[in-house]
Amino acid sequence: MRGPLISFLAAYIFAGIFAFECDKNAYICRTSLEITNRLTMFHETEKAVYPKKGSLYRYDVTNITDAVPVNIDEVVTGDGWERQRMVVVANGTLPGPSIIGYKDQVLVIRVTNMLPSEGVSIHWHGIEQKGTPYMDGVGFVTQCPINPGQAFTYTFKLDESGTFWYHSHIGAQESKGLYGALIVRDKDQPTHLQNVSSDFILQVQDWNHDYDADQGFLFSNVGVYINRTKVATTLLPQGHVASLWNAHSSLFNGKGRYHDPQTGVHNEAPLEVFEVQEGNYYRFRVINVASVYSYRISVDNHTLSIIGSDDELVKPVDVESFWVHPGERFDFVLHASAAIGNYLIRGVADDSIAPIPAEAILHYSGAEQSFDDVTSERVNCTDADPCTVLNCPFPSYPSNPELRCMSVDALQAFFQNEVPGFQEGAFQEHFLNFVIPGSGTTPRTINNIHFQLPPSPVLSQPNDIPNPCSKSNCTADNVCTCTNIIDLFHNNTIQFVFMNMGKRKTWHSIHMHGHAFDVLKLRYANYNETTGEYISQNADISCGENATEGTICNKPKWSDPSWLNGNITGLNLVDPPRKDTVVVPYGGYVVVRIKADNPGFWMLHCHLLPDVMDGMVLLLNESFAYLPETPKNFPTCGHYEGIDPGISII
Repeated sequence: MRGPLISFLAAYIFAGIFAFECDKNAYICRTSLEITNRLTMFHETEKAVYPKKGSLYRYDVTNITDAVPVNIDEVVTGDGWERQRMVVVANGTLPGPSIIGYKDQVLVIRVTNMLPSEGVSIHWHGIEQKGTPYMDGVGFVTQCPINPGQAFTYTFKLDESGTFWYHSHIGAQESKGLYGALIVRDKDQPTHLQNVSSDFILQVQDWNHDYDADQGFLFSNVGVYINRTKVATTLLPQGHVASLWNAHSSLFNGKGRYHDPQTGVHNEAPLEVFEVQEGNYYRFRVINVASVYSYRISVDNHTLSIIGSDDELVKPVDVESFWVHPGERFDFVLHASAAIGNYLIRGVADDSIAPIPAEAILHYSGAEQSFDDVTSERVNCTDADPCTVLNCPFPSYPSNPELRCMSVDALQAFFQNEVPGFQEGAFQEHFLNFVIPGSGTTPRTINNIHFQLPPSPVLSQPNDIPNPCSKSNCTADNVCTCTNIIDLFHNNTIQFVFMNMGKRKTWHSIHMHGHAFDVLKLRYANYNETTGEYISQNADISCGENATEGTICNKPKWSDPSWLNGNITGLNLVDPPRKDTVVVPYGGYVVVRIKADNPGFWMLHCHLLPDVMDGMVLLLNESFAYLPETPKNFPTCGHYEGIDPGISII
């Protein structure tokens, strides 16, 4: 029997978070998102609430023994901090409802902006939008922002199955809570995953108690002062420097616990709980929705079998833990083979001094349902039996020889993709250096160019760009501000060399819209193998005759001339992992390739929120051929030119 042509997504609770799931037999699936403000730790009828022993209680309850807890699903808890904080959410929840569709369906999502004074646009992270570039959801690139009181309907086909997500692409709204999972399932489970009982979604983020902390970060380069004393930047492993952005805590699926920095005691807020049956297998889809922090994810007393990265399946690899960087996703299968009990799911942030852990509970059916003080331990790793950590942003843990790093380019695609090859006359190679050129208020750049957002969507109004870099006399020797655009010619093979070579020792998580790319090679800087101290940038890339260590690499080229035309030593051209977000380690580089077969204007940027907000962005112009027509009644917008000074306003 033929299924319905159109279905409306059914709402339900999915592993502790709200979700909508399509009828898998429908061709078109519709749902809606309403964007509003809410307060954390506040209930519509019970008013302010507080956490105790993993539950929530009305503010005036003093004896919890006989009290009825407040329904956790009706409260945005955050980390349980009792002073309310305003958030921006979809359909009233943090995170927003998970949207679960099926491969080859058409998804229709009406987004209504009910914020009082902010525009909105929603990006569908990882969806390539083939044939629908106007639906990518980037304000002033693919569309006008959705103004307060307005609505916009996104319509696109789900061409690939996998783990995706959606989030605001306006300002800092993503960090304020405007995000959610977008899961695309195969209608028939892949053969090697047929023993998996069910899916769980795990979204990890850093969390700040201040609504405007994200914007404030942009001014933090001038220094952070506490009690009239300048606070030094936080050191990371390998001598790297952390962000000055202050995360108070970390959350899994919008829940976490605030740890008092003075006492180290947490506030007993509720955590996310995943219930499993002993002996079964479960697929976890992990999404890093953080503003700044990378997280090392593990499950106490369990080995994780990595089966997917971003939206692509990979050949299974058993690991103790893995790093997931902002914008990235990893899928793993967990075999519930431990003794019946409760185990911590850990997300350790990349700040080694104040790791602000994210915590959730793996609860075996039949175990005690008390989650306030779970005391499980990590997998036991030893020198004789070391553990594998996937996707480290540095090559090793010298102080922890029981841990062995595995770089993401060592993964192998489960289904081999055809890697775009070298084509004479149709091969473009671009070296892109993602760096913060100096100190103080120096902006973030790609190749020393600080991106200027155009006043109108370049996709539908390409003639409205007032300051393209081609007309700005930019040079490699000084930072300039302009709308940076790289032209990609139809059906060419495009090879990008993502670099991270400059003064600021941190890593960058690079996301490409409109394409998944083959990760052909990742190489780190040079480190002392004994101490882990940084020595020098990777010598495979030459930064020019007069370049010195630590200066910005603005004139890069391969040190070995024979590596031109895609002839680079060490490329995996057979079964590389295919991703849309990849970490570029400091002093190192990543080689990726795409086929220019998706006409549109696509953003390429670092997914650390302060970096994308402050100009570590460029646009890929792939609109030279076969660009779809602008949708009917597509809105136009432009910048406000100001008031004629000859006009008096009373």
